[in-house]
Amino acid sequence: MASKPEIDFLEGPAPDVLVITDIIVGDGAEAVPGGRVEVHYLGVDFETGEQFDASWDRGESITFPLAGLIAGWQEGIPGMRVGGRRQLVIPPALAYGEAGTGHRLSGRTLVFVIDLLNVG
Repeated sequence: MASKPEIDFLEGPAPDVLVITDIIVGDGAEAVPGGRVEVHYLGVDFETGEQFDASWDRGESITFPLAGLIAGWQEGIPGMRVGGRRQLVIPPALAYGEAGTGHRLSGRTLVFVIDLLNVG
């Protein structure tokens, strides 16, 4: 299993659309819209570069249906293959909404690095 990634500070203004970057292209089964995925992930705030969550820190991956996740993950993970590592830069509209919606990450552009471990 790959080790916890580091996310370099991203220069420039935050994007207002989902930005998908494959860091490592996997060669396993492909994630499909609405499917179940097992992932390791790291999430940081685009503006500050500060980590807000990481499955690596808990020492275990997480499995869930894509349908229950933020839109940026629902749109950004399908097409990814097991063994791959992908970076998603997700604007507020595809994450936790605009500022003031009650979530601690509302109004924030989020950067995730996701390792796809399994699909099911």
